[in-house]
Amino acid sequence: METDNNTSTEDTSARGDGVRRKVWMASLVIYCVIVIVGTLGNGLVIYVTGCRMKRTVNSVWFLNLALADFLFTAFLIFTIISISQDYHWQFGEFMCKMNSFVIIVNMFASVFLLTAISLDRCLSIWVVVWAQNKRTVRKAQIICVCIWMSAMVCSTPYAICRRVIDTGEKIHCGYSASITLEQIRILGIFRFVVGFLIPFLVIIVCYVAIAVRAGRLHRTRKQRSRRIIFSIVLAFFICWLPYHISHFIELKAHTNPDLQNIVLIVGPLALSLAFMNSCLNPILYVFLCDEFQKKLRQSICFVLESALAEDHLSFMSSRSLSSHLSRFSRKSDSAAPLERKDTAISLNFTESKVVMTDERDCEH
Repeated sequence: METDNNTSTEDTSARGDGVRRKVWMASLVIYCVIVIVGTLGNGLVIYVTGCRMKRTVNSVWFLNLALADFLFTAFLIFTIISISQDYHWQFGEFMCKMNSFVIIVNMFASVFLLTAISLDRCLSIWVVVWAQNKRTVRKAQIICVCIWMSAMVCSTPYAICRRVIDTGEKIHCGYSASITLEQIRILGIFRFVVGFLIPFLVIIVCYVAIAVRAGRLHRTRKQRSRRIIFSIVLAFFICWLPYHISHFIELKAHTNPDLQNIVLIVGPLALSLAFMNSCLNPILYVFLCDEFQKKLRQSICFVLESALAEDHLSFMSSRSLSSHLSRFSRKSDSAAPLERKDTAISLNFTESKVVMTDERDCEH
């Protein structure tokens, strides 16, 4: 009887190890996809909003959101290397603290920016006159600086508590042994309240107000607004809620050993889902923007035209090229009198404009 119990326990342990191995492989693959998609997507957003689009309040929000997600996915590479070596940390204690700090600071910055975008959209719809007069790029930039500073302050305790733990066979990056379970619980509650609960409530209130306002608009615009609102709130809720729940289950597992297997399976998947939000942000907040889509198409077309222009000319024969140039010359000659006439009219208009400007200056 005792032998049967031991055999059953070994089989259960073997199945548990197999499940954990599959979860480990799945989370590693998801992390790699997040790094590739998040880096490319957010890098493209940074290029378009920073170089191609006109500097507006929305472009400032999107640029900072993309920067937060880009840094988040860039530093995720260290976590991937550690997981691929069975959670062995080989980058030293400084990078252990820095990696945790950067990941958490960008998590807070991303959440705070999502909240700021929601508030901005709500105010722009409900208080139109105020938004037109007070909603400036400079104020948006100042708010972004305050968001980054607040995110750094909120993330500092998590970096301080991180240490490199040498177990003899492996080196792990985790909480210091001097940190008590109660302190870890306080950090978890703070992260849940400040990094999820309050922002989520603000986002819900804002988009309910936007939905009420959109209900008075045209039907097609109302349906499109509702789809975007539903996608934004659902993505935020699905990505971050399981992560915080799994963290509280992990704290409970210290006193309840039966929950340890659940934590080992659910924890990595919940963390992967939270990290996935960095890939969804460019899609939900930027790629649904009509102006961004227009600038992106213009950028891609410009690159293709520049790359193919020389090849196109090289395939043209000398005869077709000369005939093309001769036709262009005849068109230019025929258009020359009209062009001279237009030039004269333009010069007269410019002179009169200069005279009017001088008179206005004299009056002042």
